[in-house]
Amino acid sequence: MLRTHTCGELRINHINEVVTLSGWVQGVRDKGSLLWIDLRDRYGITQITVETENASPEIIDMARSLGREFVISVTGKVVERYSKSDKLDTGDIEINPSGLILLNAAITPPFTIEDETDGGDELRMKYRYLDLRRNPVRKNLELRHRLAIETRNFLEVETPVLIKSTPEGARDFVVPSRMNQGEFYALPQSPQTFKQLLMVGGFDRYYQIVKCFRDEDLRADRQPEFTQIDCEMAFVEQEDILNTFEGLVRHLFKSVKGVDIPELTRMTYADAMKYYGNDKPDIRFEMKLTELNDLVKNIGFKVFDDAQLVVGICAKGAADYTRKQLDELTDFVKRPQIGATGLVYARYNADGTIKSSVDKFYNEAELAKWAAAMNAQPGDLILILAGDENKTRKAMSELRLEMGNRLGLRDKNKFACHWVIDFPLLEWSEETARWHAMHHPFTSPKPEDIALLEVNPGAVRANAYDMVINGVEVGGGSIRIFNKELQAKMFGLLGFSKEEAQDQFGFLMNAFEFGAPPHGGIAFGFDRLCSLFGGAEVIRDFIAFPKNNSGRDVMIDSPSVIAQAQLNELGIGLKK
Repeated sequence: MLRTHTCGELRINHINEVVTLSGWVQGVRDKGSLLWIDLRDRYGITQITVETENASPEIIDMARSLGREFVISVTGKVVERYSKSDKLDTGDIEINPSGLILLNAAITPPFTIEDETDGGDELRMKYRYLDLRRNPVRKNLELRHRLAIETRNFLEVETPVLIKSTPEGARDFVVPSRMNQGEFYALPQSPQTFKQLLMVGGFDRYYQIVKCFRDEDLRADRQPEFTQIDCEMAFVEQEDILNTFEGLVRHLFKSVKGVDIPELTRMTYADAMKYYGNDKPDIRFEMKLTELNDLVKNIGFKVFDDAQLVVGICAKGAADYTRKQLDELTDFVKRPQIGATGLVYARYNADGTIKSSVDKFYNEAELAKWAAAMNAQPGDLILILAGDENKTRKAMSELRLEMGNRLGLRDKNKFACHWVIDFPLLEWSEETARWHAMHHPFTSPKPEDIALLEVNPGAVRANAYDMVINGVEVGGGSIRIFNKELQAKMFGLLGFSKEEAQDQFGFLMNAFEFGAPPHGGIAFGFDRLCSLFGGAEVIRDFIAFPKNNSGRDVMIDSPSVIAQAQLNELGIGLKK
């Protein structure tokens, strides 16, 4: 071994020991009679002190030749540090070297390898191996490791990476087969069908920390390849799944963060959409949506009269917002990604008066009814949007989150966890003119709703559930269909012919004929979970080698073209 200890290990009780450390040079300070070398590895930093009066010329010359990120090995005695540092775990000691070996020189890095670096995202992604030397990145990956360790419980089984492409869900990444030219594997979007087959095979409790792949547009919380904590259980009902994995998440918070999470509340999908405007509400703060149709229509204000939905929120203590701030909020809701056409507001002033941006149409008595409906108090600000029902709920949901940010109500160190249940089983697409599965085709309907499949598919509720933490969906799952006839009916509703269903999923439906147990499961987005625990919004900070927002690995320059000879071998793009 080229070291006896790490650079974060030595303490006052190691004084007078002769040790060997190896690592990277964080920096060198030369004061003439004294030279200090900060030596770093992933465990910490230790100061090496060279006294020119006592050290050999070779050590002095070597020390003065060192640059940032040189790799060295140092042997010497541990001594008490004269000027101690409370910023370092090793701040009570230093090393007086008796030997100094250069293991490898280094060119000047393109950014400073320190906690507060001068490197931008793209530069750090290009030189990710250097970024990995920084403490914040290292701590993120250590957090990811701790979460993975604490998760391991059920029987771990690896499922295939090269599978069959299916038409439902996001776009597949496909892999051409050389031995079966013209045919393709797909990389799995999840191990869904395989974990169901494991239940048929008698493995009643399965889990896997597994890589999944989706060829979809990227954002801060999405990567083309991502990691799931994937679980499945047999002989269970929805309540068993919720209790088991609520226990897992509470355990993770306690063991990794030292945070006690109370019993998770449950909210139906219908209530989530009604009161928050989305199916993953952030319940760290109230500010629920209030429908105002009955109070504002037929007064003569065309914007409200023509709207399917008029809905408002009450921002506590924000009545003193300036006109400039209100204009900023109006511009915010008019952004294309939000889609509102305008914003109506009413100030409930401290003196009890209420003034609005539509005083021309509504008197103070009518405005007081708005305030009462939203439990507004003097000092509060009422914000209202109107228009198409679905678009308006979505826009108000975004405005609610924006106000939560502006009012400091979304503290990243506060955690609010809950379940959303009773999702619709199906959703209608005008584009394709057919039903699509809200979760996936294997999700079971609520037993009491099965009869509605024939007469009103849109009213059928799913035996499905999502776990939401701080407004982020971190996990989702369902009780599965395990009856071949019901699964065939589901495929029919989704527009599959019998032949298509057999071609795509015959292996699963055939397995059900051999005695499939009732089963269900859940998958957690592991990268998202890590980012939440780490107080960050960007999941790539918790992935060792992430892609950028264009899906590229700028470090290895991938994706890239491949040689024509390889294409010819695969039977793709053959040149005539």
